[in-house]
Amino acid sequence: MSDWRGKCKSEWKLRERKVPAPDTVDWKAVYEKKPFGRNLLKNPAPGGLSHTTPPPEHELPGMFGAEPPRSAPEGDFTGWTTSTEVLPYDTSGIPEGAAVCALPQYSWFSLEQHVDLKQEGLWDEVLDVYQPDICIKDWYEESRVHEFIYQLRVRLLGADGRTVLQEHAFAPKEDMRRDSRDWKKVSHVFRSYGPGVRHVHFLHRLKNMNMVAFRATRATDSAVVVKLRG
Repeated sequence: MSDWRGKCKSEWKLRERKVPAPDTVDWKAVYEKKPFGRNLLKNPAPGGLSHTTPPPEHELPGMFGAEPPRSAPEGDFTGWTTSTEVLPYDTSGIPEGAAVCALPQYSWFSLEQHVDLKQEGLWDEVLDVYQPDICIKDWYEESRVHEFIYQLRVRLLGADGRTVLQEHAFAPKEDMRRDSRDWKKVSHVFRSYGPGVRHVHFLHRLKNMNMVAFRATRATDSAVVVKLRG
């Protein structure tokens, strides 16, 4: 056990960083899981896209090579819990008595994951005493389907996996005047969050529109990374 602890101390400079390293920790498991600096989310790009490449064009019905009409986001969502909330039609801007041929139908598509920090190789003392940075990153597409297309909520949870110890939420308003479909970066770092954190719950919601064609807002390269300082 001491040899494994020595490897961990050397690789992550635990002594220099004053990170607690008690004998009671399974250092072999910690070394094999390498909890620092890696993405703890599974399948971070379920749509098979990367923020380093511009989002692909959305195909319209009837275009050469276009797929049949669809009504749900596409991708491999293994590792994610997903859900869809269909929103009521917005008729607030329609004058009374006006004839309406079609209205857009909006929906929120939610993806969430639960990260057990101890199962990922972290131990009680490093979380409670040293409190490494817990870094959140995400990228979403400027889909222009609506002025509100993205929501993020990340919660640090206690040992029961339910008690919220700290939370970060982000729900930007898009500038519809921008003629852009780039990826937009979202990031946050939890620091000095206090003792007791054992889990991270990551959730983002993407707005989709279904009218003549289904138009999805896409996200990619989601990340939860634990980092030692210095």
